[in-house]
Amino acid sequence: MSTSHITRRTLLGAAAALPLAHAAKAAAPMMGASAAIHRRVALGGFEVTTLLSGSMPRDDPHSIFGLDVDAETFSQVANDALLPTDKAQFFFTPTLVNTGKELVLFDTGLNPEGITAALEAAGYTADQVDIVVLTHMHGDHIGGLSGDNGTTFANARYIAGAVEYDHWAAAGNDGFDSKVRPLAEQTTMIAPGEDAASGITAVEAFGHTPGHMAYRIESEGKSLLIAADFANHPVFSLEQPDWEVKFDMDKPAAAATRRKLLDMLVAERMPFIGYHMPFPAMGFVEARGDGYGYVPESYQLRL
Repeated sequence: MSTSHITRRTLLGAAAALPLAHAAKAAAPMMGASAAIHRRVALGGFEVTTLLSGSMPRDDPHSIFGLDVDAETFSQVANDALLPTDKAQFFFTPTLVNTGKELVLFDTGLNPEGITAALEAAGYTADQVDIVVLTHMHGDHIGGLSGDNGTTFANARYIAGAVEYDHWAAAGNDGFDSKVRPLAEQTTMIAPGEDAASGITAVEAFGHTPGHMAYRIESEGKSLLIAADFANHPVFSLEQPDWEVKFDMDKPAAAATRRKLLDMLVAERMPFIGYHMPFPAMGFVEARGDGYGYVPESYQLRL
């Protein structure tokens, strides 16, 4: 058939003859929301992997953040950031640093199941961990140390801040007594400024807990701060550093620590990992007027 003789009737007839397989079936099942549970980047000669050991929604974030501001102020900040006011999503993000000589895990999540699943998704096993560093002793950081099957990290030694350890050892805390105290003989206590391992230095970040510490990671001229819980939300804590947070044990000290570390991160343009930041929990801090803004890492650490 010559193309000069193609008519509308010809085209309609040809379309009607096409197999019905081309029609949409809508047979694929709904799969539900999904998310990766690890993210690995290079930092000089080190590899740094964030591990999502758990995530959950929490109702009424104003009962946790901004305890000292009224509902109108909280709602305005949430609305400006396109966030709901009735719920917040919590993330729990231990971090693994492979120095090439040692595999160092920072914090352990809520339970052994969460941290071991995240480790395995990232290509590791719990018995490969050489050092476990505890930034502080809240339950969502020590929960993965042990469980019904015993100690999770069979070949690890442990690092803890001396001030933090001594506080909880005297406090009569069930979580500490069951998870941390049994590991005392394998635990080394350190102070701010001391090294947990080569290229990994403790940074004082007291306030959230009495001896809460961050850790500066340095390799081949590159730096990153494992900031733990100095700021527990990208908007309601980091961008509002003076707001009171329910979980901060010494609220004025925690606010002062936030400003000190935020100023350092801005000045040095240093990336950080925040334990409760939206996964993969890596980002930067920028100055915004007299305040701060959270900038999630996009591809800077891939280059």
